[in-house]
Amino acid sequence: MIDERLYIVAYDISNDRRWRRVFKLMHGYGHWLQLSVFQCRLTARRRAELARRLEELIHDRDDHVLILDLGPADKVDPRVESLGKTFESVQRTAVVI
Repeated sequence: MIDERLYIVAYDISNDRRWRRVFKLMHGYGHWLQLSVFQCRLTARRRAELARRLEELIHDRDDHVLILDLGPADKVDPRVESLGKTFESVQRTAVVI
């Protein structure tokens, strides 16, 4: 069994071009929840890779990225309170390549 943890990644990028690059990068690591928020199931290796790649894209003085560790992915049942539009939780599905 792969040891994955569940993360919420939220970011505030001050430049539109950098924001688009971060947004595209994040699609390769997780599920888009909201404008600048992703839910990611990552191994320790993938989490370190994501942090390294984000650090290459952002400007330390202008941008901000939060990586929230929610715990072991197979044991976490995120409880989300949603106001406004309906929130649809991310369903884990198998992908055949």
